[in-house]
Amino acid sequence: MNRPIKIFSLTASGARLAERLVDLVENSEHLANAKPFAQQVQTAFQQGDALILICATGIAVRTLAPVLQSKLTDPPVLVLDEQGQFVIPLLSGHEGGANAWAQRLAEQLQAQLVLTTAKGYLKPVYAVGMGCERGCSKEHLAELFQQALTQTNLKLADINSLNSIDIKADEQGLIELADDLKLPYQTFDVDRLKVVEPLLSTRSEYVYNTVGVYGVAESAALVAAMAAVSSDSNQQKLNNTELVLNKIKTPKATVAIARCFLDE
Repeated sequence: MNRPIKIFSLTASGARLAERLVDLVENSEHLANAKPFAQQVQTAFQQGDALILICATGIAVRTLAPVLQSKLTDPPVLVLDEQGQFVIPLLSGHEGGANAWAQRLAEQLQAQLVLTTAKGYLKPVYAVGMGCERGCSKEHLAELFQQALTQTNLKLADINSLNSIDIKADEQGLIELADDLKLPYQTFDVDRLKVVEPLLSTRSEYVYNTVGVYGVAESAALVAAMAAVSSDSNQQKLNNTELVLNKIKTPKATVAIARCFLDE
């Protein structure tokens, strides 16, 4: 999660769970005994913090209703019961990444993920996208790749492929990394990458002016995840595709992870 995370609780049991979550969730803070509760939650939401609310969903809905704006801009919100048995992505499930975040947290807590979208019965296929400067070393790329897995709590076995733009078809560092990881290395042309433009988390004018798309790593990951899933409809695949990890970068390279959902 690439934003501050605020955890709110209302009961003693909830507070104990919140303190446990602080140890599990990076960049998180428990606002214990936050009063007035509604105002504190709304303020955190309006400043763009991701929220974990340990309370009833009804309380969460009534608290956040006055400050909701758009699923395209609202931060992700999870609701947990005070025993930590259920994890519910309440807001910004797709666009804000709450679904993916909830899944990771449920796995960490060994809790039940409660998805209210159609994806609740679907199997995810993960793909990694990478971009880099010419001649970037395999070692540098491998370190960034591992960082991406660590941030998403994914394993190498979860990843379907390593991907980039077609002008990187001969990029030795990426080719060698894929070979070491025993992953297919795929590249896609600009026309295919442009299809997923609405799903990008950011748009770089510099990258667009250089290669013709607004982001290499995110675009390649999204297209590859879609390509790994069989479907009669490209629109259906597009609807079932999302970023699990928004682009992270070093001075030399970028990486992102996407997933598409496959009917089991």
